[in-house]
Amino acid sequence: MRVMGVDPGLTRCGIALVESGKGRSVTALDVDVVRTPTDMELSQRLLAVYTAACHWLDVHQPDVVAIERVFAQNQVSTAMGTAQAGGVIALAAGQRDVPVRFHTPSEVKAAVTGSGRADKAQVTAMVTRILGMQTKPKPADAADALALAICHCWRGPMAERMEEAKRKADTLAARHRARVAQAAGGGR
Repeated sequence: MRVMGVDPGLTRCGIALVESGKGRSVTALDVDVVRTPTDMELSQRLLAVYTAACHWLDVHQPDVVAIERVFAQNQVSTAMGTAQAGGVIALAAGQRDVPVRFHTPSEVKAAVTGSGRADKAQVTAMVTRILGMQTKPKPADAADALALAICHCWRGPMAERMEEAKRKADTLAARHRARVAQAAGGGR
C-alpha cells in the first residue's frame, strides 16, 4: 500500500510517500515540504498547496492519503489555516478518487513512538529509526508527514476493517428492527 502522509499547514506543509511491506515494514519513497510566504494572499497560498498536492497525487498515485486531523488549541487562526490546507489536499485527492483518512496528532505519536504525548524530537527520532534513514528528516513537518504515513500503514487497515464491521452490524441491526416492527404491526 502506498500512503501519502500530509502534515497540513500554510507556511510549511509536509508531504511524504511511504510504501508498506510485509508486517510492519515501511519504506520512505519521497518527502518534501511545500512552503508559502506569510505575506502572500491566502488564496494564492492555498493554490500553491493544492497544486503541490495535485502534482504528488498524479506522480506518485498513492492508494490513500493520510492527513493530520486539525484541532483548535490556543491559536485559532493557525488552526484555520491548517484546516484550509488540509481541505485543499483532501479536495485534490477526492477529485482523483483517492480515499482520505484523518489521524489525530496523539494517534500518530502513539503509532510511531508508543506514547501519544511524545514531543517532536521523539517523533523525528523514531521516524528516522523506523525508516532506516541515515539523517533525520528536516524540518519537523517532513518528519510529521512521514509519521502520518507510517501511522496509516500500521493502523489504517485495521481501522477500516473495524469500520466495515460496524457498518455490517448497523445494517443487520436495522434489518432486525424492521422485522420486529413488521411483526408487531402485522399481529393487529
